[in-house]
Amino acid sequence: TYGAVLRMLGDADVAADITQDAFIAAFRGISSFRGGSSFRGWLLRIASNLVCDHWRKIQRHPVESLEVLTDEDEPHSASDIGALVETGQGKNPEEYLLSQELQELIQRGLQELPLDQRIAVVLCDIQGLSYEEIATTTQATLGTVRSRIARGRARLRNYLYQYRELLPRNYRLPTNTD
Repeated sequence: TYGAVLRMLGDADVAADITQDAFIAAFRGISSFRGGSSFRGWLLRIASNLVCDHWRKIQRHPVESLEVLTDEDEPHSASDIGALVETGQGKNPEEYLLSQELQELIQRGLQELPLDQRIAVVLCDIQGLSYEEIATTTQATLGTVRSRIARGRARLRNYLYQYRELLPRNYRLPTNTD
């Protein structure tokens, strides 16, 4: 759950808070869990609702973090995607650095997506939920889920294409050199 929330928000501290709130809400509302879907899907629904609430709150009352203002000289912030990067065992330093840059690029690309598309892409491609589970989790129709995933993937692909030199060679599209 934390990983999905982190991918949706891009801020480790806020993701930890929202994940904790989701587990507390699930604990308090366990009697309302009907069992018609998976517990994981139900918990992700609670978390995605809290993410949406958080974004609405931020849009109404924007806040600038003091850490952002004071820690500019630090190379990595708490919201770094580095928490999601594998340990790098078995990789040489260059491969590890490229992998880390790619993870950061993907996270920035996800943050560029509209929230509904970001949630759908994260739940499908990162959390591995089926379209049906995503439809249940987000309370959207199956067609809407498919549309959000397709549009989100297309936007993410276009974003990543701008940085194709960071992509593994087999993912690079040929450039038009007429």
